[in-house]
Amino acid sequence: MAAISASLVKELRERTGLGMMECKKALSEADGNIETAIENLRKNAGLKSAKKAGRVAAEGAVLTRVAETGTTAVMLEVNSETDFVSRDDNFKNFANEVVNKVLDTRSEDIAVVMEGELEDARAQLVQKIGENITVRRAAVIDAPEGGSVGAYVHGDRIGAVVVLKGGNQDVARDIAMHVAAINPSVSHPENMPQAELDSEKAIILAQPDMAGKPAEIAEKMVQGRLKKYLAENSLINQPFVKDQNVTVAEYAKQSGAEVVSFVRFEVGEGIEKEEVDFAREVMEQARRS
Repeated sequence: MAAISASLVKELRERTGLGMMECKKALSEADGNIETAIENLRKNAGLKSAKKAGRVAAEGAVLTRVAETGTTAVMLEVNSETDFVSRDDNFKNFANEVVNKVLDTRSEDIAVVMEGELEDARAQLVQKIGENITVRRAAVIDAPEGGSVGAYVHGDRIGAVVVLKGGNQDVARDIAMHVAAINPSVSHPENMPQAELDSEKAIILAQPDMAGKPAEIAEKMVQGRLKKYLAENSLINQPFVKDQNVTVAEYAKQSGAEVVSFVRFEVGEGIEKEEVDFAREVMEQARRS
């Protein structure tokens, strides 16, 4: 059985709101796998949902640019090893040069964007600050004919670009702000991956109040809960962050627009980073000496 660390218990508590002993037991039964523990809790304890993992593995910044036409936007993530470096003017100037190049070239291929002077500038920056700097990813987003795009960045760490049919850049930017804050899974319910729906259905069926229900009643309950799940996780059906009385789709419609899609970047998402216990390192080093 895997050892269950206090930090793992703490993360599960933060994501579920459950007590320490319940979280420790769930992790033990899941052999230390936090996602399995959450799934089992949702099945066995009727836990409705859990927050997404909050651990960010890398530092850096997200940047956006919108072309003067208002129909093309680009977004970029540049990573550093520490948050301190990501706030440095040298880092910021370099990142701005790269995002401008992405807009000029309309290319998402980092190798193409960085070829030549920018790669030289990156290498020189690494030597100057003594920390690795990487240009991780770029996105080029175009609006359909007669459409518009809008971009929003929160705290240099979360960026979003929204594409509208009709509307204007200001409306698209407002909805991009919503995307940055709420982090919807998909833009429209029909875009939800079938695998995710199947997983959610299995969790619903395993919840305590489904036990012993006739098949037809259970299916109706499942479909009702899936409909709610889709509404909560689809951008167009979410209450708009700046006016909870209307959905995002209704807010767009007020300006003669329809939501087409969105792209969202968050610094470090999906990158694993080793967490270092400096106090423990010092103690171990002291013992060795």
